[in-house]
Amino acid sequence: MVDNPIRLYVGVDWATEEHAVCSLRPDGSKVGERSFKHSGDGLSDLVKWLSHFCDGQLGDVAVAIEIPHGAVVETLLERGCQVFAVNPKQLDRFRDRFSLAGAKDDRRDAFVLADSLRTDRVCFRKLQVDEPLVIEIREWSRMYEELGQEKVRHTNRLREQLRRYFPQYLELAPDAIGDDWLLKLWKRIPTPAEAKRVRVPTVAKILRENRIRRVAAEQVLQCLRQRPVTVAPGTEQAAVAHIRMVAARLAVTNRQIRDSQATLDALLEKFSEKTADEEASEGDEQPSDAEILRSLPGVGRIVLAVLLAEAGDPLKQRDYQVLRSLSGVAPVTVRSGKSLRVIMRQACHQRLRTACYHWARVATQHDPVSRALYSRLRQRGRSHGRALRGVADRLLLVACAMLRHRTLYDPTRNKPPVAKALPA
Repeated sequence: MVDNPIRLYVGVDWATEEHAVCSLRPDGSKVGERSFKHSGDGLSDLVKWLSHFCDGQLGDVAVAIEIPHGAVVETLLERGCQVFAVNPKQLDRFRDRFSLAGAKDDRRDAFVLADSLRTDRVCFRKLQVDEPLVIEIREWSRMYEELGQEKVRHTNRLREQLRRYFPQYLELAPDAIGDDWLLKLWKRIPTPAEAKRVRVPTVAKILRENRIRRVAAEQVLQCLRQRPVTVAPGTEQAAVAHIRMVAARLAVTNRQIRDSQATLDALLEKFSEKTADEEASEGDEQPSDAEILRSLPGVGRIVLAVLLAEAGDPLKQRDYQVLRSLSGVAPVTVRSGKSLRVIMRQACHQRLRTACYHWARVATQHDPVSRALYSRLRQRGRSHGRALRGVADRLLLVACAMLRHRTLYDPTRNKPPVAKALPA
């Protein structure tokens, strides 16, 4: 719902270099169409052009756009316009109203956005300016995710090169190929011939400096001194040169991941303190949203950052239905005649889907209630992913209830139900 009466409906078809804009009156008649460059001057001209049609009352202008963020959205919100976002797939359905043949161009999309906002505002989501801390948390959580993907790519390349000439490393640490301690160990022992010359105290020093206790220096050398594979001349030198470049990139990526973790911890702590101070100034001594979410089982640094940054509005409104749809845990029922199917929701926020998946996965390991629910769903024949979505669905429901009542998670509040064996 909007507060001010709408005097002008505007559709903005966002692009990289130039934005197509169409404005309509409340009766559907067209006011004008123009294109504006994606620059400071271009966006300023867009605001002036809209202001001309509403006598400077930009609060009476409703703007429809596909993306919920970016310079265009922030400029319009900062000038006082009411900005609404719509899913691109929903816009594609609205486009069929005006062209059954599937014709598409930028000006038509701008008109479809404006007219659809005029007639079907309920399908749009009103946008608001996020807090600076939320914007920082969102950006750092996304950078952390990108760094993790980059580490996986470099680790896979490192693994392939080691498999060419020195597969003993894969037996030594199959799950830690990209860790700093193993990179330093490889720098000291890059070839099987070097493994025969190095001494036990040298390896022990590397393990001690990196605080590695799960393996002893003698075990490391015993593994690396196994009979080497036979390779063609030049293969070992080529693989060592390749690994040297990949290892340098991995070292930088590992350092950036640690910095991202520290920055995220500091931002989340600052966000919690800021929220607590605001509520204390209003006479409310109850825990903040961040503290409530952090008390839930399975919620760590990354899951909390994604929830606060990517689902801030539904969390503030305690809207469970929007949260479960946005995160993809709400199933989709397809019914036609005698046919009835329940399938996984594909239209969702992918980062929220991933966060809820790991949230439920960790919760099943540490929370008896979540573990019992997972067991019951598996006994009914549900797949691993479907069972975790069911656990995530329940956790979102619990989170919304806790946020409404402003209480922390109490593991003793609900006893875990007994998982009964189902009849064959």
